[in-house]
Amino acid sequence: MKKFVLLLFLFVIAGTIQAQKIFAVDYASQADVKVFVVKYESQADLKVFKVKYESQAGDNNGKWFFTSFASKSKKKIFFVEYESQADVKIFFVDYESQAGWRNSAKRYLFY
Repeated sequence: MKKFVLLLFLFVIAGTIQAQKIFAVDYASQADVKVFVVKYESQADLKVFKVKYESQAGDNNGKWFFTSFASKSKKKIFFVEYESQADVKIFFVDYESQAGWRNSAKRYLFY
């Protein structure tokens, strides 16, 4: 009985964690968020680190895992051509420790 309760608790906890699983769509109309990749870190709202495994994805902290299917993602994004079209400006960083929000006012877009 204790194992059952523990397993049930773990499933409930796992279901509430909002991992940043991302899917890049082909059209802006399909996207939840439109993003623009900036050239310099200082221009970004969010610094993003691409993780290799789904289990490494963060909880709205810039650690993104790109899924192969839209149905497995938390957010669908579209990469826009011009900065003025974007909801969020991102910069891809080389190290996991660099990931995070620079402009937390836009954090709500990924909840």
